[in-house]
Amino acid sequence: MGTANTMENLTGQQAVRSVRPRRIDIRRWLPVGLVLVAVVLWAASFTRPWWQIYLFAPQYPAGLVLDISLNGLGGDAREVNMLNHYIGMKGLDEAAALERQLAVYGIAMLALVTTALTFMVGRRWNWLMSVPGLLFPLAFVVDSMWWMYHFGHTLDPRAPLRVPLFTPEFLGWGKIGQFETYAMPLSGFWLSLAALAFVIAAMVLRYRVCHTCPLHDVCGATCPNHLVLGKVDPRRV
Repeated sequence: MGTANTMENLTGQQAVRSVRPRRIDIRRWLPVGLVLVAVVLWAASFTRPWWQIYLFAPQYPAGLVLDISLNGLGGDAREVNMLNHYIGMKGLDEAAALERQLAVYGIAMLALVTTALTFMVGRRWNWLMSVPGLLFPLAFVVDSMWWMYHFGHTLDPRAPLRVPLFTPEFLGWGKIGQFETYAMPLSGFWLSLAALAFVIAAMVLRYRVCHTCPLHDVCGATCPNHLVLGKVDPRRV
């Protein structure tokens, strides 16, 4: 009888041990999965426009549309360029030329660095996972605003039409000469923010996983277990 009970206990313990690693492995891989979703969203954002500017004037009752993407301009960019010529503004193709050339590499580096941080960073530096995804859209907005300021303040004095120096509005309503403008973010920008949300969710889940790690108290700047390779301390489950 005693032997049978002992065998049942051993069998139960073996069953628990066989189940625990499976559950913990899922918890460890879930942050990785969320980051991979973010990578897909970043890649999709590269193919979509990030910002849009509408221009309205009496001679253009339907308005003009300027789409701003990471790698170029779309919409009525040619028509807008022609209008800008009359007030002495530089061609839009001169704006952020280097940034457009490097954009695809920026997306690739963003995905690579965030994925590497997911595997490598230690518990105390877990928050670093979200930094690249936060800085990328912020850099896009700041860089775009700088170029708009630069173009509006370097008008050719020999232009046929003279207008005061100006800075086009990058969000909401504005006015340039006789044109009313309206600027707003588009799908590419929102996809980048959605990717950031997935990374933040992965960061939170990763922190909870780190709490179950047997090296929790001694974890430094880098993760000794590389997240998905570590063993779990049963006492913390």
